[in-house]
Amino acid sequence: MGKAPYEEANVATGNKTMNCYANWLVKSKKFIEDDAKRPKVLSAVDQPWENSQQGRLRHIINEQLDLREYAVDMYIQEIPPGSKSGKHYHASEEMLFILEGSGYDLHWDPKPRIEDKYYWEWKEQALKLPWSDSYFVYIPPLVVHQHFNASKTEKARFISNTCRTVKDIGYDWLVQLENCPEWK
Repeated sequence: MGKAPYEEANVATGNKTMNCYANWLVKSKKFIEDDAKRPKVLSAVDQPWENSQQGRLRHIINEQLDLREYAVDMYIQEIPPGSKSGKHYHASEEMLFILEGSGYDLHWDPKPRIEDKYYWEWKEQALKLPWSDSYFVYIPPLVVHQHFNASKTEKARFISNTCRTVKDIGYDWLVQLENCPEWK
């Protein structure tokens, strides 16, 4: 009978020492103390607006707001009549809930090529997904997407939600391919 893998690897030997676990306990205690001071409620007047490359956003949850929430980013986006958002992609999936208006999304699915490394390309033909009030729209990870307001007279508004933990584990990809028309 052969040796167990850990015996061959000599995993029980060595004399280096560290204080990793003790440091984790200190860090965790500080996190718990700091977390208790963070707000659980953010009133409407404290939700900041931003005019960005993506469009007009009202931030509800993100790491910069320093709330007692660590898993998602959420904002309300407004698209003026006849306009569109920026065109972009990110590593996290995204969910939209349409509050008002009607329009459509264009989605370009990825088609990665793996050789000596990953090469990211996207399909040339976009998938058109119409939406209106109270629709839910799912956007998979790494799908290039853009939102369009179909109305020439009314704004469209939706809530966007993405998973922040994807960024926290190192996939902090947000690539802006085209800015919204209102961005100067």
